[in-house]
Amino acid sequence: MEGKKIRRGILHLIPTPIGNTPLFQVIPISLKKEISSLTNFIVESERSARRFIKKMIPNKNQDELNIFLLNKFTSKTELENYLDPCFSGISMGLLSDAGCPGIADPGALIISKAHESGIIVKPHVGPSSIILALMSSGMNGQNFSFNGYLPIEKKQKLKDLKKLEKIAISKNQTQIFIETPYRSDTFFLDALKVLNNNTRFCVACDLSLDSEFIKTQTVLEWKKNKLNLNKRPCIFILERGS
Repeated sequence: MEGKKIRRGILHLIPTPIGNTPLFQVIPISLKKEISSLTNFIVESERSARRFIKKMIPNKNQDELNIFLLNKFTSKTELENYLDPCFSGISMGLLSDAGCPGIADPGALIISKAHESGIIVKPHVGPSSIILALMSSGMNGQNFSFNGYLPIEKKQKLKDLKKLEKIAISKNQTQIFIETPYRSDTFFLDALKVLNNNTRFCVACDLSLDSEFIKTQTVLEWKKNKLNLNKRPCIFILERGS
């Protein structure tokens, strides 16, 4: 007699705060129920993940947690067995260090694998700095492109930035960038040097935090009132000028 088919577990995509915002100010309290039932987590950083879970469920036994690391150092060989609990009918949680899993985050690799394996993927509501920045920029949210990090090498970075500005102008497509916090000031000043004066440029810093700053104006206006970003995490957005 053929054995009963095991129902596969669900891969829950669990968002985390972007900064030190009070937890339930940005994370739905309904997530407590999901996290309390999970013991298997795929995470970008074990320390950050355990801290987040502790804040969500203070009484949860940390010794019972099975943590699978997924970051830039994780090999494809290691990934092969990460979803094994789901194949045994046990649901799992996927956590980013900050924000939403799979968005500018290595979690996309395991999400893709889950789809290929017939595992249900369940996203949960939470903050994404990219979406928050676009929402508040006043720029075209109907047609936009997230470009991640531009090249570190300055000459190539400026070349790519100018190329993407041309796309923004020709296609009326909003262009979104992210930069490492310690390079935020350099990126901002370099952008002012190469972009057209009438290009609209948004700087969005510390999203969802008390120190949040969001402002959109033309490059020419920015040149008159330059910012000191002080190594804050930023999203930069540009679109064609009027």
